[in-house]
Amino acid sequence: MTEIDFHFNAADKVSHTCRLLRKAVVVSGARVVVTADAATLDAVDAALWQFSATDFIGHCRSDGEPQMLARSPVVLAASDAVGLPHQQVLVNLGEAVPAGFERFERLIEVVTGEEADRMAGRARWRHYAERGYALKRHDLSGGGA
Repeated sequence: MTEIDFHFNAADKVSHTCRLLRKAVVVSGARVVVTADAATLDAVDAALWQFSATDFIGHCRSDGEPQMLARSPVVLAASDAVGLPHQQVLVNLGEAVPAGFERFERLIEVVTGEEADRMAGRARWRHYAERGYALKRHDLSGGGA
């Protein structure tokens, strides 16, 4: 069953995602798919090019050549993208439950403190909980709870 982690109170989804990707790819060697709307994917793409002078995080878009998709440790995909080669970690930056999340070993949901994002995050939490997934909560505000 997919392990699901919620990272709540992220100050900035893009910055937090870059740090997550560095840890997952550079430190752990994971293969990751990031789902979001087009504007957020553009922001993540741009941020990954500037994130670290010493830790480049290879990435491509889901509409890339098959050999590029297979070789890139990070694939940036629309929330409804299917048929991707990676099934290890899925990072969801979107509002909806990502299609096909259950085929991944792990799902990480990133939620900011903005009210609309929190409400969408709560709806996704309920969706997973109602289906029997064990959920782990990580409060990024530094205040716990």
